[in-house]
Amino acid sequence: MSRCVRRQAGRSNKHVRLGLLALSIWACSLTSFAQSPETNRIERIQREARLKVCIWPDYYGISLRDPRTLELKGIDIDLAQALGADLGVTVEFVDSSFARLIDDVSGNRCDIAMFAIGITPERSSRLRFTSPHLASDIYAITTRSNRKIKSWDDIDQPGIVVAVAKGTLHEPVMRGKLRHAQLAVLSSPHAREQEVESGRADVFMTDFPYSRRMLDQADWARLVSPTGTYHITPYAWAIAPGDDNWHAYLERFVARIKQDGRLAQAAGRHGLSPIVVLR
Repeated sequence: MSRCVRRQAGRSNKHVRLGLLALSIWACSLTSFAQSPETNRIERIQREARLKVCIWPDYYGISLRDPRTLELKGIDIDLAQALGADLGVTVEFVDSSFARLIDDVSGNRCDIAMFAIGITPERSSRLRFTSPHLASDIYAITTRSNRKIKSWDDIDQPGIVVAVAKGTLHEPVMRGKLRHAQLAVLSSPHAREQEVESGRADVFMTDFPYSRRMLDQADWARLVSPTGTYHITPYAWAIAPGDDNWHAYLERFVARIKQDGRLAQAAGRHGLSPIVVLR
């Protein structure tokens, strides 16, 4: 090999080594960035003295914002404040919804979503859940004047329109269960209610907490309960996948509030004792 060729080969080897070094540094920086939420989330929460909690502020008994006073109340509001106290930080509530849930949690808009989130296969593939603290069956709301719906067996019949809110667990459940009735997927819970009140839909599907709201606040609403167990869903809180330390901390917190009575007391305050999960 000539001196020139050897010199060129040496330069090429040097460039390769430098390239590999740069690639290694870049890969390490990506790894550190990817791991930082998992390893440093609790540290960051305590350093900033702030816990960001996603809520749906229209969830009766769970995380409802009073339209007159703007005060938030519900079981998961109480438990979010208890979690903040355990961490020694203040709680900052971030408005979210079931339709935005996955994007808000995975996009780091909040450290945790606390609004009684039903654990479904689709959500579980993209979020990480705590152990459940509530569990609810599905209920139907119709109008007092609806003559077609007298019992649960009247729902899945030809000519019946069943409304659900987009993004809620009721959408995939009813899509899989209905054989004869027509399914109407509405953009929001409010739209779902309007369809039933106006007569364009016969029933809308909901859960135990929201059914309490309808009976308490809508004089036109009538509850239709399943004759037996229809589809019970456990409810929990959700975080981004991979946060092992954060998830372990939350699991210990859930265990504590079940053992020390805080969960049972919060459920009692908000009329949710029939669906609380204490084990």
